[in-house]
Amino acid sequence: MLKTVLLAALLHTAAPAKEKPDLKTPYEQGNGNQTATYQEAIAWYQKLDEAYEEVQMTPVGMTDVGRPLHLVIVSTDKDFDPASIHQKNKRILLIQNGIHPGEPEGIDATMMLVRDYLQDKKLRKQLDNVVLAIIPVYNIGGALNRNSHTRTNQNGPEEYGFRGNARNLDLNRDYIKTDSRNAQTFHQIFREWDPDVFMDNHTSNGADYQHVMTLIATQHNKLNPTLASYLSGKMVPTLYAEMKKDKFPMVPYMNHPAETPESGIIGFMESPRYATGYTTLYNTIGFVPETHMLKPFHQRVDATYKLMENMIETIHRDADEIGRLRQQAKRETLAQQKFPLDWQLDTTKVAQIPLLGYEARYKPSEVSGLERLYYDRKSPYSKKIKYYDEFTPTVTVEKPVAYIIPQAWREVIERLKTDGVQLQQLQRDTTLTLDTYYITDYKTSPRAYEGHYLHSGVQVETRHMPRQFFKGDYVVYLNQPANRFLVEVLEPQAVDSYFAWNFFDGILMQKEYFSSYVFEDLAAEYLRKDPTLRKKLEERKKQDPEFAKSARAQLDFVYKNTPHYEYTHMMYPVGRLMQDVKLPL
Repeated sequence: MLKTVLLAALLHTAAPAKEKPDLKTPYEQGNGNQTATYQEAIAWYQKLDEAYEEVQMTPVGMTDVGRPLHLVIVSTDKDFDPASIHQKNKRILLIQNGIHPGEPEGIDATMMLVRDYLQDKKLRKQLDNVVLAIIPVYNIGGALNRNSHTRTNQNGPEEYGFRGNARNLDLNRDYIKTDSRNAQTFHQIFREWDPDVFMDNHTSNGADYQHVMTLIATQHNKLNPTLASYLSGKMVPTLYAEMKKDKFPMVPYMNHPAETPESGIIGFMESPRYATGYTTLYNTIGFVPETHMLKPFHQRVDATYKLMENMIETIHRDADEIGRLRQQAKRETLAQQKFPLDWQLDTTKVAQIPLLGYEARYKPSEVSGLERLYYDRKSPYSKKIKYYDEFTPTVTVEKPVAYIIPQAWREVIERLKTDGVQLQQLQRDTTLTLDTYYITDYKTSPRAYEGHYLHSGVQVETRHMPRQFFKGDYVVYLNQPANRFLVEVLEPQAVDSYFAWNFFDGILMQKEYFSSYVFEDLAAEYLRKDPTLRKKLEERKKQDPEFAKSARAQLDFVYKNTPHYEYTHMMYPVGRLMQDVKLPL
């Protein structure tokens, strides 16, 4: 018996202890000017997952390049269920990296940050009420398209990915139109995890200045007022103060209409095509850190690390307040009756902010011989500049009880389903009298933009009219968390509506016409029977000399005022049900 015990003890002693893997990142193993490849980043997170029970990495869905999009969750109580995490009143911070893989600071900084928070007891304490959800590399296709030249204006790293994804789409323009599989998977992640705060790490372009970090916060006028008050009054000032202590004083993103920023900068009004424009629709506070392209890569990584560290500390400190305010904002959005669709800058409201810049000077160009701009780094300055960051709505709409969407518009239905919208279907053919828009005017971009020819300046006329809908057509009630998203995509005047992105272009082309020599007699008969129409025609001829000279234009005028003209031309197919009536659902 004694021999058996001794043998067992010897065997136990001889068994090698399980060693923690080497979690030094590829960036740390390099020379300070190298960033992890996509393969290296995923392999590193796999090691982190194996080393810590508090970490779970999961492939969520596919991307355009055929590789899965991974989500890494860091939860110190090992709870990886988003519903349960929200029930525990914990806050969720979603960090996204590599949407533009040529701007890779976030990829490297986040890897080091997560490891440090797991290994440092003081930092780890901040994760008691904060769960991290991390997309290691969002634009995988772009990350695999590695090169050293496409970021022409950028100071390192030695190699990096490309801005376009596998379909050459800029994914930071794809959150609403959702043409990419990447965006479809992101919607799945975002709607399931419902993050309280979102960070999308970037690198800037533009002017030269002393700051390493600039910041885009969710545009406060667009954010729910309850959250906007906290964001502008407490959260953003805290981040600025803490970054200044960390020797990375920040300034808002340098969005300046003039050639140089001294004359003032304008707050970035992000529409829902952009990451934080989309996340705002669900009352998530969003940030886009933009490090300065001309600073050494190691400084940009350090600044991104520090900002994320300060973000976690702020969320940890204000966890209960953020949770309470978000719940209030969600209730207010459910009850909200009027929604803004477009905005304009209010130039009467201006703030003064400090800028650490360099003097802008001019000299002859060695290329053209003409005057060219340069920034003189031997002449730094600290001065106040104008900051315009107040916007007012220019178009506002009253929300309907429900939208009725004919099933024929399947691309639209598919996108609503991708976003987790609650849909119902008519169980029999039904005639409904409701509000219907007719498009009366719009402008279209002459060149392709992200695979589309965007419409803008949309004008509509509302008609209250009976419409025939069919079994299987969709009913979308505005009594759900997606209310604001639905208004932004289904109201044609919204900047990033599905109409603006060409998903309803079939209505813009007339399908039936007339032969002039045949319609002449019929038109004359309509004018004899309808004196009012005759009067309208004569008034139009007086007002428009070109119209008065065109027989075809006058026939067309009569045609469009008769039952022969197709009522579906320019008719926006989504109906607006303004009263709650019983539907066969």
